[in-house]
Amino acid sequence: MTTFRKNLLSALAALSMGAAALGAHAQTQAPDGANQGRYGHAVSQEQRAAFKAKRAEFQAKRVAQLHDELKITPAQETAWNAFVASMKPQARGARPDRAAQAGLSAPQRLAQHIERQKQRTAMMEQRLGAVNSFYAVLTPEQKKTFDDKAARLQGHGGKHGGRGGWQHRGAGAADSARG
Repeated sequence: MTTFRKNLLSALAALSMGAAALGAHAQTQAPDGANQGRYGHAVSQEQRAAFKAKRAEFQAKRVAQLHDELKITPAQETAWNAFVASMKPQARGARPDRAAQAGLSAPQRLAQHIERQKQRTAMMEQRLGAVNSFYAVLTPEQKKTFDDKAARLQGHGGKHGGRGGWQHRGAGAADSARG
């Protein structure tokens, strides 16, 4: 055999093995994204339930800790309970169906997005009312403690939406970064 034929056969063999490996990889992936977690990792119902239970336990500990740090009096308990109830995470609505979204025009999709944002705003306004009602019954010392804790929760940094990153720099820094 000539060198050209050997190289050609080697290249064809490598391509066929690569195609076979790609086909095998494609078969191992889940057919739909229903059980896909973040970054494409599969998430079972048990894992999801365990995560929710762990998160609920963590939130209960934080609520109890805040209750103790604020030194809530019996007279403040009703306002505290209303505040805690308003802060519980709301059930997420169903995500829009991708197939249905694909059939909509850009203005229709944007209108749906605005409607969902209005619902979020209404929920936040309800929470604001509960916070204001609770805040009104606190003593000045409790208000100071509550303000400190709320500031930490809102700007908790890291991957959970902190204030770092290029989008939160001042206009001058953003302009100079563009070059």
